[in-house]
Amino acid sequence: MKISFENPDKINGLMTLTVEESDYKDEVEKTLKDYRKRANIPGFRQGQVPMGMIKRQYGSQVKMEAINKILGENLQKYITDNKIQMLGQPLSSENQEPVDLEKEAPYEFKFDIAVAPELKAELTDKDEIDYYEIAVDDKLIDQQVDMFQSRAGHYDKAETFDPEQRDMLKGDIRELDENGNTLEGGITVEGASLMPQYIKVDDQKKLFDGAKLGDIITFNPTAAYPDNDIEVSSLLKIKKEEVAEHKGNFSFQITEISRFVKAENNADLWKSIYGEEADIKDEAAFRKAIADGLTAQLEGDSNYKFIQDVRAYCEKKTGELTYPDAILKRIMLVNNQDKGEDFVEKNYDQSIKELTWHLIKEQLAQANNVKVDDSDVRESARQMARAQFAQYGMTNVPEEYLNNYADEMLKKRENIDSFVEAALDRKLSAALKEIVKLNKKSVSLDEFNKLVSE
Repeated sequence: MKISFENPDKINGLMTLTVEESDYKDEVEKTLKDYRKRANIPGFRQGQVPMGMIKRQYGSQVKMEAINKILGENLQKYITDNKIQMLGQPLSSENQEPVDLEKEAPYEFKFDIAVAPELKAELTDKDEIDYYEIAVDDKLIDQQVDMFQSRAGHYDKAETFDPEQRDMLKGDIRELDENGNTLEGGITVEGASLMPQYIKVDDQKKLFDGAKLGDIITFNPTAAYPDNDIEVSSLLKIKKEEVAEHKGNFSFQITEISRFVKAENNADLWKSIYGEEADIKDEAAFRKAIADGLTAQLEGDSNYKFIQDVRAYCEKKTGELTYPDAILKRIMLVNNQDKGEDFVEKNYDQSIKELTWHLIKEQLAQANNVKVDDSDVRESARQMARAQFAQYGMTNVPEEYLNNYADEMLKKRENIDSFVEAALDRKLSAALKEIVKLNKKSVSLDEFNKLVSE
């Protein structure tokens, strides 16, 4: 097989492969012999079918498959051996002339290849990049304490509704007619739950102020929750489509008032969060444990921001790159055939931006010997699992639970790429922090969140 590669402008490549009969002949003959051994054709014993019949029936298909196989193998081998940094997949060239496999070899196949532009992404101790350290101050610790107390809270019975508290009302709902009387055949819901603080309209919300057990409140659900048929249908136990038929007033007779009470900040709370084995004997130790946990958690946020700043710094340093736009758009269209050319045009610029960062990150990782293995990917899944448990105040989750949860997430193929990227970012961040000059800045969490959102 003869292979030539033209790449005059460094980014638009044309690969030509000339296939001779000798390239595929042995493979075709071997396959046809296997077909003959297995062929079950009426009138012939198995394995005794004339080869001429086998060739007529299967020859063209086998020949085509053999040629496709050697094209793929040789094309990929040439790209690897010659270290061509190909973007996407090869495409049959727009200059390809029809190939008639019924004629004798040689056959010529041409492929358009998108080649990555040349760039040099390098960082040294002469490069200075901001690194934002999030201060774990008393305000942040107080917020975390309040969150823990709220999550461990409970409801006590109360006699009077207090709008300043997180009171929950339970009562019986009845639909009313135009005169304020119970509508015959109307909606009735017994034991309905209602939290007035979530009512969207003030005049409807104030109807419940100071209400007591046994009081009957007249309100309008559709007015209380405007443009929220789901909320109304849930309260009235009807279908969303039926809400429009019940826009009048309803009575709500209070049968129970439950008041939310935060858990006390004591040893029971501390143990529920950090476990029996944790050496937390007073509030100071509790706050220190919170501070330590927040510091570790927020370091991950700081590293995320650092990688984003590395990206911006390197993109500016690299400058604008020239890509083989025509080929890349064709590749993008092939990969998104169901979305069409409009999708490609709308999303091409953003995809190029992401591609540039991918190429930069690849070079930085290679230059600093950063590699991701299975254990790194699993650790990304474990960190995700730990973060999800932490959202519910569960900070002392056993390792076995974390591992099982991570394993379940790793079973889903759609999760793998994000875990790989997270692992690469984590390891690359650690490596680059040891190389570049860090311009460390201490900021509050609010200030940090503003920086991230900009």
